[in-house]
Amino acid sequence: MARKQKHEEHENHERWLVSYADFITLLFAFFVVMYSISSVNEGKYRVLSSSIVSAFNKPAKTIEPIQYGTELNTPIIQHKVLDKNKNASQRTGVDFQIMPSAQEMANMQKVADEVKHDMQDLVDEGLVEVNKTDKGLEIEIKSEILFASGTARLSSTANFALKRIANILGKQENQIHVEGFTDDVPINTEAYPSNWELSAARAASVVHLFTQSGIKPERLAAIGYAEYKPIAPNTTDDGRRKNRRVAIMMLNQDEADRVRIDDRTKEEKEADARRKLMKSFGADPGKPAARRDATE
Repeated sequence: MARKQKHEEHENHERWLVSYADFITLLFAFFVVMYSISSVNEGKYRVLSSSIVSAFNKPAKTIEPIQYGTELNTPIIQHKVLDKNKNASQRTGVDFQIMPSAQEMANMQKVADEVKHDMQDLVDEGLVEVNKTDKGLEIEIKSEILFASGTARLSSTANFALKRIANILGKQENQIHVEGFTDDVPINTEAYPSNWELSAARAASVVHLFTQSGIKPERLAAIGYAEYKPIAPNTTDDGRRKNRRVAIMMLNQDEADRVRIDDRTKEEKEADARRKLMKSFGADPGKPAARRDATE
């Protein structure tokens, strides 16, 4: 009887594809996980951080049970309050964004509505914009109704419009920053060697009018940014027109405190640098410098 011939099994030369497919799948999963870890939701991160801080800073628990139906006034998220008596180098821990109080936000909205109502004609023409930002209330005015080209002299229309704004802002106590901006067209005159001088002079012109209208000078600051903070490309006439503007910023109280703290820190650093410089020359920082006779 003939024996059955044994069929040799066909050798599979493509078994490596299984391992390769597994490797590619694992590699894909690895990069998906890495991407999900790297994409942090800033809003959720702040909520989580604030919740953790509030959990560790909770007041002592009461032994009295909470009655059913009792309204709880404790906020879910608490923000860390900056110690305004300390400078930035002395503050410890993480400074979370300080939200303005509900009363201050309502007051800002009231002022914004009042400005929009009084300047409705210019708002409709797109010459004045009123916006609320993280820093406070911003009133942006296009330069075409404020100044002639290449000058910082206020026009009659500008005087009338700015006095209306000053009457509204003068009722408040918040700090006011007036910021001047230009386009990128260079200027080189005896009065304004560059756009820095022009933008600062325009901001100062508005500040002078505000002081004449009764706003306390200590509440005001004039800032020039030249062409370096555009809101539109300077490649077209329309873009350059949008960039020529003056922004009147009424700061939140917390933002004003932060600015004062930063200014005080800067002054302290400058004073420390002066003391070190005097010591290096052998002078006593505590004594005034000796005056020299004109005959010497």
